[in-house]
Amino acid sequence: MNRTVAIVDGYSTGNFLLPAFARLGVEAVHVQSTPELIAPLAPPRLAAYRENLVCADPGTTARELARHRPLAVLAGAEFGVRLADELSERLGLMTNGTRLSAARRDKFLMIEALRGAGIRCARQHRSADPEELRAWAEREGVHPVVVKPISSSGADNVHICRDGDAIVRAARAVMSARDLFQQPNTEALAQSYLDGTEYVVDMACSQGERYVCAVWEYRKRDIGCGRRIYDRDVLLDPGQDPVPELVAYVDTVLEALDIRHGAVHAEVIMTASGPVLVEVAARLNGGLNAGFQELCLGIDQAAATALAYARPGEFRRRYGGRTYTKLIEAFVHDTTTALDGIVEGVDEAVVEQITALPTVRDLTVKYRPGRRVRPTVDLPSSPLTVYMADADPAALEADYKAIGELKERVYRLTGPGPGE
Repeated sequence: MNRTVAIVDGYSTGNFLLPAFARLGVEAVHVQSTPELIAPLAPPRLAAYRENLVCADPGTTARELARHRPLAVLAGAEFGVRLADELSERLGLMTNGTRLSAARRDKFLMIEALRGAGIRCARQHRSADPEELRAWAEREGVHPVVVKPISSSGADNVHICRDGDAIVRAARAVMSARDLFQQPNTEALAQSYLDGTEYVVDMACSQGERYVCAVWEYRKRDIGCGRRIYDRDVLLDPGQDPVPELVAYVDTVLEALDIRHGAVHAEVIMTASGPVLVEVAARLNGGLNAGFQELCLGIDQAAATALAYARPGEFRRRYGGRTYTKLIEAFVHDTTTALDGIVEGVDEAVVEQITALPTVRDLTVKYRPGRRVRPTVDLPSSPLTVYMADADPAALEADYKAIGELKERVYRLTGPGPGE
């Protein structure tokens, strides 16, 4: 029996796939889609893989992979989705296929696929000309407008624009930058603003049967200049509104985009007209903490995904068509900072004060000495991620406030301070 999988671009939370497969007795080969590792992302743990194949072209890589006789090829991170689709299709394995692969990465094509399937979605326009985006918004009467990159992640360079001048400024900012994966933004995407609360729906799928791993409510805060940033992801009870409606909507999205295998991370806004997709990704939640999810839910998304590929029959018997059980009140808190400077060190005493709070289950300190800390404008520039769970909601709120008083003391900086 073949006990090997191939993971394409196992960055960031893709690292949780390795131990998840290992627990099922499955080894892994890594496929690197770029000549060099993508520097800003948490790197794959290459030493833990059987081999690392650097892809020069998919045909050659498919032949190299065939030597390992993998039972599956899957994406470890967003950037690996299209190559994973192509390699799995070439090798005749479980695959979402290449027919709609571009629409699973390109946000414009994604929404147009939904529109073609008659699914409620945003109005949108893409262009390399900021003035064309302004003209579209004025012609269509679309205000406010969200301007963002075509294929990035993590609220990277997302702007809420309330007039034509703001649209032009935002589009220029997008196209003067690289996306989160260090690819140049050659166009900007303008979409109608979706007014409502945003939610995350995470799933794992096997042969079209899905398990809902978790539904989280995004609670954000305004920081001005058309930017809203993540503050807390709150775990919802599976039976409470609007969870069933969100899940039913995402089911239609998966069908429209032909996502039948692997992990799913969907972001959906509940508007007055009903759920509307922000975007969906055929990979793990980028904020996944496997141990924390196991505590809160009994099984984490990486473990469910590994089971879906390694033991698809067992996955469908145990989880197919079902929804998670919430075991405890929980949220994930992404802190903000007003600080600006170079990290000289981390005050471990303050870190210990935070981790000693009764509801804190884990803490990620994102910056190490030598890194630049800037005022928070998006998820990548959040300096700390705190995983919190407790049976008592009041205890969670108390510790959330305590973290707010401690967070700016975690880093010792040299250089400018707040407002300088």
